[in-house]
Amino acid sequence: TIALLVVGVIVANPVLQAAPLEGEFIDGGPTFKGSLFPFVFICIMCGAVSGFHALVSSGTTPKMVDRERDIRPIGYGAMLMESLVGIMALIAAASLHPQLYYDMNVPLTLNEKEAAALQTKLERIYARGETPEGGDPLHKVGVREPHQLTVGERDLSRVEEMVGGESLRGRTGGAVTLAVGMALIFTDALAWTGLAVESIMKYWYHFAIMFEALFILTTIDTGTRIARLLVQESMAKVYAPFKRTDWLPGAVFATLVVTLGWGALIWTGSIDTIWPMFGISNQLLAVIALCLVTTWLVNTGRARYCWVTLLPMVWVISTTMTAGVQMIWYRFLPGMSQGGSAGFAAGLNLFFTLFVMLCVGALLLLAVARWGMMLLRPQGMRQSVA
Repeated sequence: TIALLVVGVIVANPVLQAAPLEGEFIDGGPTFKGSLFPFVFICIMCGAVSGFHALVSSGTTPKMVDRERDIRPIGYGAMLMESLVGIMALIAAASLHPQLYYDMNVPLTLNEKEAAALQTKLERIYARGETPEGGDPLHKVGVREPHQLTVGERDLSRVEEMVGGESLRGRTGGAVTLAVGMALIFTDALAWTGLAVESIMKYWYHFAIMFEALFILTTIDTGTRIARLLVQESMAKVYAPFKRTDWLPGAVFATLVVTLGWGALIWTGSIDTIWPMFGISNQLLAVIALCLVTTWLVNTGRARYCWVTLLPMVWVISTTMTAGVQMIWYRFLPGMSQGGSAGFAAGLNLFFTLFVMLCVGALLLLAVARWGMMLLRPQGMRQSVA
């Protein structure tokens, strides 16, 4: 699918209608109440320094590779592919007209004051977006493409009709934005045929939605598998047979525990019980991975290379802990006062986010103590301890 999207982008050559630097987001943009720092780095780091990928590469990948030299092209190549996915997603979103983008990504649950402030912002954005090409000679071809809808067609109802009548307003989270952007790019790429390509845009849209669903399903499958291995490893401290991953009773029991665990979190029918803490928990897992590798370097006498892991670890800690505090203070605590299912979800997010932050903080203190103990020992004693 991504290969198809790359070809589609090259053939369609869509205009990037979003501004190079969106000033509306600096003080808390229309689609997200938080600031650029630290949340934009949480989004980037989920693909660049990912704790989930660290779990996969340490717990799952070694069980599937035939030889050690395969690990580098698999691990590094996978991250390059994920970066490509991110670039394609950015192109798909930035090629949409600002009015379409914000109509899909602005949440519907706004109070009167927020809605008034938002309308003022959007009017400035829409006015600026009337001539997105900015005089670019590469796009003065006079061809009417689906991306170049007339002003009257830029309202969401026209696009909803093109994708098969599905409601798109307020569909936040990025999935629908990516699907609509991909559908428009695929449609543009076939415009040269002279056929009624707009009539099959609904096919491309649902194809993209299916791709995203399968993408998420594989993530859930892998996450459940890793969690099952971790549960078995922990329970082996109590009952030794659990350490055998091929022991069927242990595998079934651990899988049931994990599945019931994440199933209970989405029992309300909404991902709001887990999504707000997803990026933060992922990055805190990355901190753990970087911390463990640093400890391994110190223990094995390679402390001179520690800067390779320490520098990204310090940056990830600063951004993620800041994001965690802001989410707890500005979202989870106010959310708990709403009561009902929304208050319950906010309470769960607060508990788990705070729990992970405290665990990572404790681990860092233990690791720093370990580094100091190893570095202060004489060279001979260092190697014996390691």
